[in-house]
Amino acid sequence: MAEDELARLRAEVEELRSQLDRKQGRQRRLAVARSCAAAVLVALAALGVVVSMVGVWATWTVLDTDRWVATVAPLPRQPEVATAIATYTTDEVFQVVDVRGRLAEVLPGPAAFVAGPLTGQLHELVQRTVDQLVRTDQFQSLWTAANRLVHQQAVAILDGDSQVIAATGDEVRIDLLPVVNQVLRQLEQQLPTLFGHRLDLPDVTSGEVPPQLRAIVGNALGVTLPADFARFTVYRGDELRQLQEGVVLAKRWLYGVIAATVVALAAALWTSPTRRRTLLQFGVWLAVWVVAVTAAMRAVKAQVLVQVPAGVYRSAADTAVTVVFSGLHRSGIGLLAAGCALAVLAYLVGPGRLPVWLRRSAVAVCTRMWPVVRRIWAACPGWIRRHVDLLRVAGVVVAAVVASVLSSWTGLLVVAAVLGAYELALMFLARGGGVARRRAEREAPPRAPAGHPPSGR
Repeated sequence: MAEDELARLRAEVEELRSQLDRKQGRQRRLAVARSCAAAVLVALAALGVVVSMVGVWATWTVLDTDRWVATVAPLPRQPEVATAIATYTTDEVFQVVDVRGRLAEVLPGPAAFVAGPLTGQLHELVQRTVDQLVRTDQFQSLWTAANRLVHQQAVAILDGDSQVIAATGDEVRIDLLPVVNQVLRQLEQQLPTLFGHRLDLPDVTSGEVPPQLRAIVGNALGVTLPADFARFTVYRGDELRQLQEGVVLAKRWLYGVIAATVVALAAALWTSPTRRRTLLQFGVWLAVWVVAVTAAMRAVKAQVLVQVPAGVYRSAADTAVTVVFSGLHRSGIGLLAAGCALAVLAYLVGPGRLPVWLRRSAVAVCTRMWPVVRRIWAACPGWIRRHVDLLRVAGVVVAAVVASVLSSWTGLLVVAAVLGAYELALMFLARGGGVARRRAEREAPPRAPAGHPPSGR
């Protein structure tokens, strides 16, 4: 009987062990499945964050006229863009006026050979004049108004406004005729005899082309201006239709992508058996996707620039693209830094040997440095009180230097706020030092007068 009972117990133990092994196997398989699902979800969530960042930037900047104008307004201040505008405008004027042919007609036969050099000199003079005009506030106003008008037309077409499409011929163009008009006026002031007669051109100060301006300029120059003179197409019909479809999809799916990103990240954290590792993966994937999207955008930029003629125009296009995408570039750098910081933080709080050693070392260093920090902190109010005027002047000087470098009102407001907080902190610390000193003097035992021994001796 005892042997039968022992055999039965052994069989029960083996059965329990097999059940435990099967349960542990299921748990391991479930943990692996959860880890894989969390890894996939967190990668998709990171991709969604990057895509959402690009979509939000495009919606707020590219499709908003005010933000777009604020973005492209500084372009004429870029030397490459200013040179390209000056070159294009000068070439257009010389092509339609045929300066060399006119010089050859008016010069005597033996002197006709100087028509080429004179044309080159006049070309340089006109280009310098245009370059000077491009850098003036007057051109800045023309540029801003022209870009506002063009962007409003483009957005209206992208939104499906059929009236605008009919008015623009299914194209969006930038007309530099007002710039040419102002250049001719300035040339007439500098060289009154250049054209042989008074041009009597109107003073154009807005980005809109006044009625009959093309005919007025043509009559003043004695030529018939082509329909595309000083006018270049930004978007054509097929490109606009593709952009229109893209805008519709972007507006339709942007909020869905943002919501799906939040859901994917929440599902990844809920599914993951080790949330710390999932957060680490999320930070790594953020960095990976930012780098990948940046590389893809650089490739697209390179393909676009190849279609622009090499030289001045390609350099200007490169600069313009860089300026336009500068906001997205800054957002990408911030997202890349956030992803790296999240990954490093998630790693440092982990159970690995290196994180544990780093945490212990940091605690040991802080423990050793704490008494020194306390002594320095205790001495700070008194030192600040003794040098408060010097510190105030130094703060104002540093703020002035930083403000001279910045060019935006936002930066200046931040500098002013930081300077105000700094001055208030100095005031409170100096007062705190004086209060602590007076309290210490009141609590200190009275000193015996000089020449009199202490009582009790």
